[in-house]
Amino acid sequence: MVNVRYVPPRIFIEELARYLKENFEEVRPPEWALYAKTGSHKERVPDDPDWWYKRCASLLRKLYLYGPVGVERLRTAYGGRKDLGMRREHFRKAGGSAIRKALQQLEAAGLVTKVEGRGRALTPKGRSLLDKLAYRIFKQMAVERPELKKYIS
Repeated sequence: MVNVRYVPPRIFIEELARYLKENFEEVRPPEWALYAKTGSHKERVPDDPDWWYKRCASLLRKLYLYGPVGVERLRTAYGGRKDLGMRREHFRKAGGSAIRKALQQLEAAGLVTKVEGRGRALTPKGRSLLDKLAYRIFKQMAVERPELKKYIS
């Protein structure tokens, strides 16, 4: 059975972001999303105008792979090194607001649910959506590379 693990992350996230943008009214970037950085370690706002959808897609993929995850662990996962000029660089967590708002929108869409004391996890609807999309992408990859056809059941 093909699932999210067998599809390249970049391709999967871009396809899922496109699907979220077209099919879910609940997932929309807030008005501040065009002006906000994603964390204190970043120098500028994201260049991609669709970064909100890609972040939501990436969050769904992380929830699929790593089970119930809280906002703090996601902040650490999306964090990075802050350039401090002449001083040594240090790790900084990503901003929690964008992650939290995206998870709240995904909850409203019915793809994510809260697990008390453990964070957020995918609902069966969300898991099904990701599996179907991964299968569709893998079938496209199998057309391009015939040696992958034996993995499609």
